[in-house]
Amino acid sequence: MEEQKRSGFAYQYSIYQIEYSRNLQFESGARMEQVFQSLIDRSRSRLGLDRVKTIFGNRKRPCRRKLREGRYGVVVETPAYDLTVFKVHYGKLTLKIYTQGERVLRIEAIAHNSKELCCGRLLPNFPAMVRILRGRLERFLDSLYCIERSFIADDLLEKLPQPSQVGNTKVGGIDYNQPRMRLLIEASLTLSTAPQGFTASDLARRVGDLSAQRWSYRPRQAAYDLKKLRGKQLLERIGKSRRYRPSEEGLRALTALVVLRDKVIKPLLAGCCQRRRGRKPNHATALDSHYERLQGDMQALFEEIGLAA
Repeated sequence: MEEQKRSGFAYQYSIYQIEYSRNLQFESGARMEQVFQSLIDRSRSRLGLDRVKTIFGNRKRPCRRKLREGRYGVVVETPAYDLTVFKVHYGKLTLKIYTQGERVLRIEAIAHNSKELCCGRLLPNFPAMVRILRGRLERFLDSLYCIERSFIADDLLEKLPQPSQVGNTKVGGIDYNQPRMRLLIEASLTLSTAPQGFTASDLARRVGDLSAQRWSYRPRQAAYDLKKLRGKQLLERIGKSRRYRPSEEGLRALTALVVLRDKVIKPLLAGCCQRRRGRKPNHATALDSHYERLQGDMQALFEEIGLAA
């Protein structure tokens, strides 16, 4: 120590690589994955070099030499089966988003060489480095295109074909592509307005009336299918009686399944799969105009999120 004092020797620490991260914790891992994948689909096509340079705080684009030598642009990597990493490279600086565990979404701002921060490498400059990285990370989050909370779907569609449990009884799933299940759901909707609910016999008669082939649909089959709907919490039992009614959320889900399939998906598929021949009618109805506008909006949506349809 005396020799150090006489010679003026002192240690000097420098920072060569620094990382600033922020974790977002979700209640559901499935919803986190849906938000993350939607974020990638909506943002990757919009993050051009001009927007990226603004996020990193530069006024001008990199020169051609730096573009040839360094990494610039947006990259989506899948190093593991259940891991997706969304990266934005800007030379020796990187921004990335990936899932950490089951319910944590992690956002990182990394300086692979602290010289790129233009604030010095010495240890006393550590607070300034943190402020710069935090500002870039916040600008990065502000530039991402997320989705509204109301558009984050639950796992109803994925759980419909899976078996469920009603009391001690295990029942099968619901395959909406089967004509029998479609008639069952339509019959449940038509009987949902009954003040006292409906029974399995009422449902069987209603399915027989809706069927064009007049199936021999018996109350015993209807009782088993009712258990399927109860297992998905789409129907509920009225007290201890043998009468049933749709729940509030179940009524919305059943109505959406019927309306979207018959009134939206089928007309759109018909318009996309069939070749249009001849001229358009001179006096198109309002309904035709709505469907044509819907097709145009869907095409614009696909172009916006980068899907070639």
